[in-house]
Amino acid sequence: MNEIFIFVFVMENISNNLRVGVLGSGSFGTAIVKILSENLSTVNWCVRDSYVKNFIQSEFRNPNYLTSVEFDTDKLFLTCNVDQLIENSDIIILVTPSIYLLDALKDRTLPLKDKVVITAIKGLLPQEFKIIGDYLREDLEIPEENIGVVSGPCHAEEIALERLSYLTVAFTDPKKTNIAKELLTCDYVNVTSSEDIYGIEHAAVLKNSYAIAAGIAHGLGYGDNFQAVLMSNAIREMKKYLKKVSPIKRNVRNSVYLGDLLVTGYSYFSRNRMLGNMIGKGYTVKSALMEMNMVPEGYYATNGIKKIADSNDLKLPILKTVYKILYEGKTPKKQFRKLTHKLD
Repeated sequence: MNEIFIFVFVMENISNNLRVGVLGSGSFGTAIVKILSENLSTVNWCVRDSYVKNFIQSEFRNPNYLTSVEFDTDKLFLTCNVDQLIENSDIIILVTPSIYLLDALKDRTLPLKDKVVITAIKGLLPQEFKIIGDYLREDLEIPEENIGVVSGPCHAEEIALERLSYLTVAFTDPKKTNIAKELLTCDYVNVTSSEDIYGIEHAAVLKNSYAIAAGIAHGLGYGDNFQAVLMSNAIREMKKYLKKVSPIKRNVRNSVYLGDLLVTGYSYFSRNRMLGNMIGKGYTVKSALMEMNMVPEGYYATNGIKKIADSNDLKLPILKTVYKILYEGKTPKKQFRKLTHKLD
């Protein structure tokens, strides 16, 4: 009874009892802080550098991402010091691009293993080709029950516009799931729950590669009919992949899998679709990456996902096609012509 009472008490007094920090000041990090500001009296926010920190404090908005979002800075504890974030937070949400996570943590001296850590990162750690949850558990020694995942389907830009959006949170501990749901639910965000912490994170990584494929197809001039076939085959590839790397019962038609795949593959807000579209229109991979001011996680993830698929003897034609275009310099037009005969 005491445990139930304490849990209910925390849930009813969330703004006074939980100290929550966010590491990352990109578009999704900014969106997460916006949501948390709806529910908490203080949000700890570790941003990239002093320029970003000072700009937010003086202009009440992020100078680089989601610039239309205005913050009540009385609710923000801004820092560029990751140890300050750790010291002042019970729950830490990681929202940096995967390629920058190690750099963001490089000056850390305080342990994270006694914190609840939630990853909202949609990429593999490129240095080790592992999902962030595995890195937290294996390298930072955070207990599995203290590791959570936040996924979509959700674009940061629509949160900024306060359009109805959906998030999914996953923990193996249902009590922590409920707390995370309470933190992230507001008038314009509905939150569902799951226990599939590994499958959801792998799916969030994999769908970015398929969004690049959708973008390439659009850039090459393929129409809606082909896009529908491409996405229906992509969800089957995802199902095959998830069954191999995390063999538990799941329904890939749920929004956190299929919905996230569709919104990333079709939306003009999708940076991965944008990258693919540029490549399909004739940009080289290098020039397309240089043109973008945001990190397309799918570019970096495709290399690691391909290695994981090969090590598990998985045949994934769409993923293989994207890999050949991104990493082997193959011609998009020729590769997609071959791909069309492998889809049904």
